[in-house]
Amino acid sequence: MNRLTTSQGTFELARFPEHPSDPFRAWDAADEYLLRQLTDPETGPVDLSGTVAVVGDRWGALATALAPHRPVQISDSYLARRATQANLDRNGLDPDAVTLLSSRDTPPGRIDVLLVRVPKSLAFLEDQLHRITPALHAGTVVIGTGMVKEIHTSTLKLFERIVGPTRTSLAVRKARLIFSTPDPELTRTPSPWPYRYELSGDVGPVSGRTAVNHAGIFCAERLDVGTRFFLKHLPTRGGSVKIADLGCGNGVLGLSAALANPDAHVTFVDESYGAVASAEETFRLGAPEGAKADFLVGDGLTDLAPGSLDLVLNNPPFHSHTATTDATARTMFVGARTALRQGGELWVVGNRHLSYHTHLRRIFGNCTTVAGDPKFVVLRAVKR
Repeated sequence: MNRLTTSQGTFELARFPEHPSDPFRAWDAADEYLLRQLTDPETGPVDLSGTVAVVGDRWGALATALAPHRPVQISDSYLARRATQANLDRNGLDPDAVTLLSSRDTPPGRIDVLLVRVPKSLAFLEDQLHRITPALHAGTVVIGTGMVKEIHTSTLKLFERIVGPTRTSLAVRKARLIFSTPDPELTRTPSPWPYRYELSGDVGPVSGRTAVNHAGIFCAERLDVGTRFFLKHLPTRGGSVKIADLGCGNGVLGLSAALANPDAHVTFVDESYGAVASAEETFRLGAPEGAKADFLVGDGLTDLAPGSLDLVLNNPPFHSHTATTDATARTMFVGARTALRQGGELWVVGNRHLSYHTHLRRIFGNCTTVAGDPKFVVLRAVKR
């Protein structure tokens, strides 16, 4: 936990789930820059008396600091939502001061101040701007923020095309602001997302099926090479087994498992609302009639009963926003061990250099290599 001091006050903030050894803060210079701008005496403080919408608030720092103005937070991340709730609580703020909406929810009908934390995915930014701009009016204040390395010419062009005239600030502590003026005369077009594509014929049971990808999903316009490799080496289980596609993304792993194991019950889990929506649409399009599945937005497998699964499939992320870390993978592995029954198996695909086998041996006491190529390995760990 760390202390953020701004003109709005001083706040104790942490990411979710909170780990004492977590080296990353719940905010950065971009969040601080935006909060300063809102009260800047030189440009005049921004009037926050109307509807304030905060898009992409990563760990609730912006929503917590602006809680007295009762903002609407729009996020694709379940963990960001939980972090916001926890940060409001630890700072003694009204838990209902922030309205929490997911990226799949309908935005407010009118927005007077729009604050955008620029995401890593340009596609997700495009989709969210398309969804939100109908609520903007000529007087809406639109300010984006991000680190310099996150804001590119393409980012500014996106604001310009969807919102209106756009300019950027000077960089301060490697952070930058984006200012857009809504143009009511711009032609409003629907979001191009979700994106659909047909899977190739060499990826096992899902060959030729359709993958559905909402904006922001990893490798949304094509099948990533790690998943492609994994699909060729997935296990087959007979009977009414319970399988989880952990960190499901667009759900092609879980769909493949359902096709290969007709009596299985597959649970698709991701912390991204867009990912779970993608997985559900992919499954509905490609699964056989009567196939059984659940779709869960959550913190890994924490909402599943311990010892309830026979098989967990996992292609873990190794980034948290722009930071490279294996913390998410380790948390997933621990959660998988808890959710598996005795004799249950976790199958993981990952880049060779990530050394997931070391973590799996420490957590499960065993790990075998099922398949490998120069870049990827498929690993298997059994709960003894």
